[in-house]
Amino acid sequence: METAIQQIRNCILNFDRASINDKVQEALNAGLEPESILNEGMIAAMAEVGRLFEEGEFFVPEMLVAARTMQTGLAFLKPHLMQAGVKSAGKVALGTIKGDLHDIGKNLVGMILEGAGFEVIDLGVDVPPEKFVEVVQAGDVKIIGLSALLTTTMPNMKSTINALKEAGLRDNVKVMLGGAPLTDAYAAEVEADGYAPDASRAVKLAKSLLA
Repeated sequence: METAIQQIRNCILNFDRASINDKVQEALNAGLEPESILNEGMIAAMAEVGRLFEEGEFFVPEMLVAARTMQTGLAFLKPHLMQAGVKSAGKVALGTIKGDLHDIGKNLVGMILEGAGFEVIDLGVDVPPEKFVEVVQAGDVKIIGLSALLTTTMPNMKSTINALKEAGLRDNVKVMLGGAPLTDAYAAEVEADGYAPDASRAVKLAKSLLA
């Protein structure tokens, strides 16, 4: 007989979005703590999804469907987490840089970060430097994630980091970059705190930046 936690994990790994809320409710009915359901069920399952992606068994479509399944269960669990006073791993603001309208990678990173216990603010696409400055000024954001798919928009990452410096906020927040044309070398060149080539490694990077 599978435990309630194993059933939640299996829903995510098998992309069973239709059943996950029932399984979360069963786990709650069995007296399991919301934090255990999050950590041992959802976060553990998304860590396994990340491992399967890195080993080439899962690809971006599988990651997306698994993440959406997890998000469905997380939305259902959230009121219980708040009631139990479970703290987030940190607040992250994500946005596709000004001039760029690509968002699949950013959305996937957001879902996987949520699955790892982070609170995510999605600023959308075509985000100007001032918007990133505003969200950091508002407080609590520990990391901003800048995404670009077009090489022509990459300079706007540097503009955003410069805008944070000019506002006196650069030391208050970590900046991580993502997107197909980017590299570790480019991240170093624009003085970002790190670069992640995919969503799975974005979570590891975010955790390491806050460690």
